[in-house]
Amino acid sequence: MENIRSTAVSRRTALALLSSFAAMPAWAQSQSVTLVVPFPPGGSTDALSRILAIGARDKLGANIIVENRAGGMGSIGAVQVARAPANGSTFLVTFDSHATIPALIEPPPLDVAKDMEPVLLVGTAPYVLAANTARPYTKFADIVAAAKQKPGQVTYSSAGPGTIGHLAMVLLGKRSGIELTHVPYKGAGPAINDTVGGHVEMICASIAILLPQIQAGKLKPIMQMGRTRAAALKDVPTAIESGFTDFEASAWWGIFAPKGTPADAIAKANTAFKDALSTEAMSRQLRETQQIDLTLQGPKEFAVFFTKQIEVWGSVIRENNIKAQAN
Repeated sequence: MENIRSTAVSRRTALALLSSFAAMPAWAQSQSVTLVVPFPPGGSTDALSRILAIGARDKLGANIIVENRAGGMGSIGAVQVARAPANGSTFLVTFDSHATIPALIEPPPLDVAKDMEPVLLVGTAPYVLAANTARPYTKFADIVAAAKQKPGQVTYSSAGPGTIGHLAMVLLGKRSGIELTHVPYKGAGPAINDTVGGHVEMICASIAILLPQIQAGKLKPIMQMGRTRAAALKDVPTAIESGFTDFEASAWWGIFAPKGTPADAIAKANTAFKDALSTEAMSRQLRETQQIDLTLQGPKEFAVFFTKQIEVWGSVIRENNIKAQAN
């Protein structure tokens, strides 16, 4: 009889443990977490993800895998995450172009505002307008004067149609009443090379991409587009200082989860990622290599920021009939 009672108790205990385990948040049951990077290896989002994979591993209590899923201007990886189980085991680590998907890709492969949950706005870095050193421009007013004298003949490069560098220059042209000619490239590398070589007069790209060329004296910074001056370019005025009220064009990095991911899983991930990036070693690495100004804003603040990015750049794309560049 005792053996039967013991067996019954054991079964009840086992069932209770199983029920307890089933009731645990999915992120607590997961043995691994995947960070999907929607761009090729070697870029800023890839570097950020690999820092997180090391720094947040113990805090999440899981092995972190970085998966590069490039293509579709970042939309292929985004779709993969949006369709992943909403259990806290999959996150998207992406870049500012994520906000342009709704307006730039027709039809949009996903609703970036509704199909994903914001987790953490990692930080921002200003876009910068720089010129070939042989050009006579020293301030943006010089460019405006030249463009008015020679409409359509002043050229600038970007990493491609619909990138924030391109959209920022379109918006600046509209607000200045000038016509600039866009020379698009498939990536920042060839755009920089042709600007340094004098084939194009100027380039608009993020500070992290342009700073080495500026410091080497191969490009001349004209204007930066953050709300305040970046420390690395403390003598270069912002667009706001140059007379463009409330104008801001910043690269940004953020982390998203699939829609429906439990709030406790998002909160745990937010804390783990934030703590990992707050360490002196990690934050210094991001500042020095990517010029990222860490903001580490939570889901609510990130949602407000992201909505504004969609609205601002979406309007520029639609009003100017800008089309995505084929991959």
